[in-house]
Amino acid sequence: MSQRFGGRYSPQAGKAAAPALARPHPVGARVNLLFVLPFLFAIKAFFQDPMGLGLNLLAFGLLMLAAWLTREGVLAQAAYEARAVARRPAIPRKIFAAALTGVALGLATFAGGPAAAVILAALGATLHVMAFGPDPLRDKGMEGIDSFQTERAANAVKEAESHLSAMQDAIRRSGDRALAQRVERFAATIRPLFRAVENDPRRLTAARRYLGIYLVGARDATLKFADLYARSKDATARTAYEALLDDLEGRFDQRREALMADDRGALDIEIEVLRERLAREGLRPDP
Repeated sequence: MSQRFGGRYSPQAGKAAAPALARPHPVGARVNLLFVLPFLFAIKAFFQDPMGLGLNLLAFGLLMLAAWLTREGVLAQAAYEARAVARRPAIPRKIFAAALTGVALGLATFAGGPAAAVILAALGATLHVMAFGPDPLRDKGMEGIDSFQTERAANAVKEAESHLSAMQDAIRRSGDRALAQRVERFAATIRPLFRAVENDPRRLTAARRYLGIYLVGARDATLKFADLYARSKDATARTAYEALLDDLEGRFDQRREALMADDRGALDIEIEVLRERLAREGLRPDP
């Protein structure tokens, strides 16, 4: 299906807000290169004796597994670093990948002798850790937070993200690039509320209606609108849908600001209580 050009210099460029700057994807060229290098051992294997063939093919398999673990570890660390409150990854994927890389290199060079194999294995594992770093090995920002609350908040945010993904998938089916970008901006606008709940799981009760009922309603409306607009290109329906997104963005912003205001109020109370206690104990002059 043909689409109207929506670039910077298009006639309608001024009618749409500029999209938010995209974050670079955590999986970069270094990680992708790990999926290419093992093929050197696969090619080399067919020019070896039977034992060399087996060792090189085994090295190829281990290196591909190490590349996959590295990619998953990089993604897990990016998610960990993006949150103020986070659990350490359950599996240290990058550490396992470094060990597999060392074993694979040792197997591939075993014909040169055990000493050379051990040296190359240790060198490969060390270089992998130096290139990609270890996995996070401790929880972050979870002091004084109940693990049950944290799990509930994580599940609620995960479900909310799935609703956003369903909205984005549905709007792409409409074939309108501008609408797809509008839903992307909507997702970027409301995600700060998700982060606020993750950073302090005690906020979940106050935000549950927004993460559940309101977002489910937005998802259902998007599914129906995308099917209708793909068939009819109804301009009235499009205007009403965009107005719905504007209204929801405002309400999510208000909820997030209210949560922050509650936090400031609680902090002011704690400070005042501490000041009164200090004054009673003679450690601070009573104003």
